[in-house]
Amino acid sequence: MTPAPENPVAGFSLLDHRDAADLATYVSRARSVDPQAAVRLQAMGQVLAVWVSVIHPAGLLDTAPVVLGLRTIGLAEPSSLDATVAASAITDRLARVGSGGNDAAPVWLTAPPQEVFASWAGILAPRSGWSALGAVPAALVRDVARMGVQAVSDAVPADSGAAVVQKVRARVWGAASGWGPADGPAVPDGAAFALDVLGFVPPSAQEVHVATERTGQWVRLSTGVGHVLVKLPR
Repeated sequence: MTPAPENPVAGFSLLDHRDAADLATYVSRARSVDPQAAVRLQAMGQVLAVWVSVIHPAGLLDTAPVVLGLRTIGLAEPSSLDATVAASAITDRLARVGSGGNDAAPVWLTAPPQEVFASWAGILAPRSGWSALGAVPAALVRDVARMGVQAVSDAVPADSGAAVVQKVRARVWGAASGWGPADGPAVPDGAAFALDVLGFVPPSAQEVHVATERTGQWVRLSTGVGHVLVKLPR
């Protein structure tokens, strides 16, 4: 068990080591897209919301969509926390967690003392008011994601700078190839990429569907593992 400190320290207590491992995998997947990724941690009572950005504009003239990932995790004790921190600080803390011979014991993690700025962290989607749009097959999501990854790879010359890569990613992931729900808005292909890269769609052997909902400018795509939220253009 990793005990909570005796003196009040900002942080949260995960239910067990399995949740700690799941959180480590999720944050590592976000870092596979951006090694300098940020994570917004929102602890409300005994639920921790962990937000990451898979795609967002790099500046005012960038046309990339806002595509965020969200996982919620149960906590062993109530907590109140809202901080945007470096993803690397979370993975470093989780890497130091030891089982102590009892993997079912709660795992206490202190919040990194240094917050970071992330432009996307201030534009999170509403919590309520969502209306169902329908569902799309997970297999279709995977196909769209992998075709997009190939398109980005084919379009980016060797030794390209960050600005070139960002421009290509904005074009590929901002396009909508018609894979979203029939009665819903055009969903950018970047949402399919986010569902796949964050591990929210299951292996191809499993036939499941991704539920879609909308409120205002936002579309939410959900599986039993997590959510991807997309801010649509006005």
